Parts: sequence; structure tokens; C-alpha cells
Amino acid sequence: MRNFSLIMLMLLITASSCKKDDGFVLAFGSCNNQNLPNPLWEPIMKHNPDLFIWGGDIIYSDTHDMKFMRSNYNRLKNDSAYVRFREKIKIMGVWDDHDYGLDDGGVHYSKKDSAQQLFLDFLDVDENSPRREQQGIYHSKVFRVGESSVKVLMLDTRYFRSDLKKDPSGKKRYVPTQKTETTILGEKQWTWLQNELENSSSQFNIIVSSIQFLSKEHGFETWGNMPHEVNKMMNLIKTSQARGVILLSGDRHIAEISKARIENSEIDLIDVTSSGMTHSYDSFTSEPNPYRVGNVISEKNFGILYFNIKKNQITIEIRGEENILFERYKANY
Repeated sequence: MRNFSLIMLMLLITASSCKKDDGFVLAFGSCNNQNLPNPLWEPIMKHNPDLFIWGGDIIYSDTHDMKFMRSNYNRLKNDSAYVRFREKIKIMGVWDDHDYGLDDGGVHYSKKDSAQQLFLDFLDVDENSPRREQQGIYHSKVFRVGESSVKVLMLDTRYFRSDLKKDPSGKKRYVPTQKTETTILGEKQWTWLQNELENSSSQFNIIVSSIQFLSKEHGFETWGNMPHEVNKMMNLIKTSQARGVILLSGDRHIAEISKARIENSEIDLIDVTSSGMTHSYDSFTSEPNPYRVGNVISEKNFGILYFNIKKNQITIEIRGEENILFERYKANY
């Protein structure tokens, strides 16, 4: 009995040490096919995250049939491994194209309002939430960490996004447009984001975008397809003076860390991509990305961010099955 009590005491000490007043743990991932097994829930839980973020493509349901989409969400939501996961971990999320309902879809998808309600149902968003009435799924939440805080800003890169410019040569899927009237976020969401950043008192501000922000050479979906929107984001981050800004992205079925200095500033902006969770780009060979830090991970993966409030530092990790460590990078702010 004495040994049992000692063991229980040690477990309590260990558990409490994982939740310090100066630390916050965020896990995230994307590209999860509801019809495939997800081997990453157990490894993610080993890190005891304070929050898990879906980075898009929560399910694969390209459709105009909302009953079919609902059945796909329910298939995932009732999956036994995911049920255990969501019982223990706080969850937030954004959508990408396949849970939005249309491959590479944007503003013209006719079922986006119905799809939005199904997305919010999946995440158990309250029926009285403002997100039920607004156009688009963007929102934010502040997490207190001791006397400081971490702010998470979730972007909607689908609902308002203008049509992309196809590559006339056929060498790539898309190329950058010179039309400055095109948009990724739309006017209302840009105004919201500006207010959120300018009025943020948080030590860290995490911006979640379903598509990559810095990597733009590959020819698929990326913020780089609208260079004026990239410049707008860079300028906003600089002029808002929001602290500790970092971007999280998905979509690509690979993982990588990118870093770029914002022009006329001392701000190094980091974009951490983690994708995919159930299937990955395992035939990947290479692609250019002048901002890449470290290696491209083409195996199933998830991202982990460890926030150290006292040191004003984020340790970024990309991990995979069996909790294997692929990449680690420390960012100081």
C-alpha cells in the first residue's frame, strides 16, 4: 500500500510538471482522410498538448451533397481513437479545400454556407456562437499562461478567396496573378485580422493558414499566387507590432519549416507546415523553397510547438509515427 501511494505521488508530480506556468504546448496537423487509419493520435497525446489545431482537410469530402459530407464528418467524429483523443485534448480548427467541399475551391463554391455549419457542428461550436452567423470560419482565442498569454488566430483561406490563375504553359497548376483586386481573405476578414493583431497584448500570436504562406515556388495553392496579399500580411505583421508572430500551415502532404525576414524590419517570420496525418507525399523528390530551414518530411507527421514564456522562445518539432523526431528548430523572440 505504501509503494502504491508513493507511485501515485510520483505520477501526480510528473503530471503537474507538464503544465508549468511558463509553458504552453500546441500540436497541429492536417490532411486526414476519414477512411484511412490515423496512427498519430497516440504519439500526439504523449506530448500532453494544451491545444490541438486542425490545419485543414479534416476530412476528404469533395461534394455538393451535404448529407454525404455530414456522414464523413460523423465517421471521423465517431472513430474510437479520435473519440479518446478529443476527450482529453482541447481542439480548434480551420478548413481547407477537401473539408470545404471543393478541390482548390474558393469564393464560388455554392454550398459553402451549408458546409460551414457542418464544419462547426464537427467542432461542437455552440449554436449561439457568432461563427454560426458570420460568413467564413475565422476566429481567435486567447490562452492564459501564467501572467502571459498565447493568442491563436484561425484564418479562412476558402470562403472569400478569388479564383486562381492557371499556368498557361501547363508546367505548374497555378502561377502568380498581377490582378491586385483578387483576395485570399476578403475585406471583412482582413479588417478583423488587423484589429486582432493591433489590439493583441499576447506574448505570442499564432496565425493558422490552411495553405502555405512562405513557400511559393511549387505551383500549387499558396499565398504566393497572390503576391499583393503576401505583402499585405507582411506589412500588417510589421506595423501592428504584435509580438511573437508565427504561421502554421498544412495542405501539402509534406512538412517543412520556412523563415523569411520581413522587409525593413528585424522580424523573422516563420511558417511551419505539417501535413499529412493519414497519407503523405511519399514519392516526393525535391522542390525549390529559398526560405526552407532544415529538411522536407514526406512521411506522415504532426507538428508540436513548445512555448517557453520566460525565455520568450518556441521550440518547433516535426514528429511522425512512433513519435519519431524528424526536425527540431528553436525560435527566439
